[in-house]
Amino acid sequence: MQRSVRPVPLLTCLVSGREDLSLLPRLAAAGVDGFQVRCKDSDTRQLVELARIVVDAVRPAGAVVTVDDRVDVAVAAGADGVHLGARDLPVEAARRLAPELVIGATCRSLPEVELAAAGGADYAGVGPVFATTSKDGLPAPLGLAGLRAATGVLPVVAIGGITAAGAPSALAAGADGIALIGGLWRHPDPVQAAEELLTAIA
Repeated sequence: MQRSVRPVPLLTCLVSGREDLSLLPRLAAAGVDGFQVRCKDSDTRQLVELARIVVDAVRPAGAVVTVDDRVDVAVAAGADGVHLGARDLPVEAARRLAPELVIGATCRSLPEVELAAAGGADYAGVGPVFATTSKDGLPAPLGLAGLRAATGVLPVVAIGGITAAGAPSALAAGADGIALIGGLWRHPDPVQAAEELLTAIA
């Protein structure tokens, strides 16, 4: 039986649990169609609870929910998928464990995207595209040329320093979607920020 894979969300909002979770339904209603749960300092129970809160808040609007790193948490919380980094469970192992999940893989080059595709990934998260302070220890930004070079094999979600000003150029470089942390949550009004960004890429 062939899996039914959802299209890559156009706009994914990362959620760590430190944000105002009461805004999640409004963000989804505004058009944010993807949410990724990423909280490095939570234990497993806390992470499952956070993921369930996100799923319950945004699924009525049809948004896709993925969990960063943790296949077990994604399954336990009823999320749609999991996003795997270079040090996480290999894509092919995750695919065997949870064949029904949407699986994304962090990549920085076309060979890495090709490897992820061979393992069964549904999309590649490519970045950081621009400079960002949302996560420590990141490699140098790829820029639009680096993003463009990684496209063509899997759907690509661009991440890293994306703003309303830079989002159109990321999509023009071949990205199918964009993912944000600071671009939404550091704005005085995250819902307004989402609306402005969606207008910019409409």
